[in-house]
Amino acid sequence: QLQFVESGGGLVQPGGSLRLSCAVSGFTLDVYAIGWFRQAPGKEREGVSCISHSDGRTYYADSVKGRFTISRDNAKNTVYLQMNSLKPEDTAVYYCAAESKTTVQHMCVRVTYDYCGQGTQVTVSS
Repeated sequence: QLQFVESGGGLVQPGGSLRLSCAVSGFTLDVYAIGWFRQAPGKEREGVSCISHSDGRTYYADSVKGRFTISRDNAKNTVYLQMNSLKPEDTAVYYCAAESKTTVQHMCVRVTYDYCGQGTQVTVSS
């Protein structure tokens, strides 16, 4: 059974940083692309950043380029999202998701995935 355990969310002031973690079990990261998605109240879910299962290719939404960094540790079966210079508009529930046989751009832009976690709340506010 595939499971995701997302952690690292919370309340942070504008300009602050958070690191989200997604620990997965039931499958190995080396066969799935992993993405971070977010959904704010009243808005559609959007792809934030995705990382490939093999060659380390990454994709970032324009709104987070230069501020967020996605990485993966296959040995720990964990994917991270380092978020710096956070803005109030980054406030959302962040979800970790996995998809096989895809490109990172397709996964993030089309917001497609085979499996998804429960999400972790990120609130950016003073």
